Amino acid sequence: MDGSSATVETTGTTTTRQAPKIKVRAMGFPFREAGIPRHWFMGSPHLTHLSNALQLLFPAGEQFFIRSVKHYEKQIDDPELRARIRGFYGQEGRHGHEHERFFKVLEEQGYELESFLAWYQDLAFGKLEKRVSPAMRLAITAALEHFTAAMGRNALTSDFLDEAHPIIGDLMRWHAAEEIEHKSVAFDVFMAVDGRYHVRVIGLFAALAGLTRFWAEGTKHFLREEAKMGTDLKAAAKAARENPRLQLERKRRAEMFRNAVLEYLRPSFHPDDVDDYELARSYLASIGRLDG
Repeated sequence: MDGSSATVETTGTTTTRQAPKIKVRAMGFPFREAGIPRHWFMGSPHLTHLSNALQLLFPAGEQFFIRSVKHYEKQIDDPELRARIRGFYGQEGRHGHEHERFFKVLEEQGYELESFLAWYQDLAFGKLEKRVSPAMRLAITAALEHFTAAMGRNALTSDFLDEAHPIIGDLMRWHAAEEIEHKSVAFDVFMAVDGRYHVRVIGLFAALAGLTRFWAEGTKHFLREEAKMGTDLKAAAKAARENPRLQLERKRRAEMFRNAVLEYLRPSFHPDDVDDYELARSYLASIGRLDG
């Protein structure tokens, strides 16, 4: 595998792993041409909008990640880490671009997005971001990158996305693979410029609280929009509760987040403790985009 060697401490042993080179891929998913239905995930409004809401968070959130790392970029002397940082910027920028293209489809389907996006961006980045230190912003970014890598691993090891519209499934798997590719960049920058355990832990719980709040509010926004369109949400919710596939995935997701928190709390934690680069590599190779 092309990449740079990284020495990682794991439970009393030292292993050497190769982090992949971070490739920036312009994807251009054919959202408008694909005929994506409103309820594109198992025909379920609730499952669809849980995913739609997460996607609304990505573009502005990923710009926050870039700002948080860029604040410290000049303090990084390691040329390999600096190269990974540049790849990180490029990948996060492309993610935001693709999700914003999907927003256009959602708006054409009749969903109003601007009021939620304005509220989210004003609160998260107009107010809260300015009230925390650069070190804490970086710690929050490192923690959120840990969560997105865990979600990415879940997406690539479960067949659940097979139940989604194929184009959105492709979008989510590509994003998942690249989150794994750059999962350690923000963490390595944090450890290089600060590294304090208590800052890392506060950042973890701040990240979890913010992600939970904004994701929930985004989901509620979509469901309010759905109700305006005349959808019987009570019947849809009942169907979701009675679907064993959905209930299994809900439990899997809860376990994933619980394990991610416990992993991150370990003082010796490093993102490369979970060696899932080959998982991302295999997926990207399967779609012919491993090298860019």
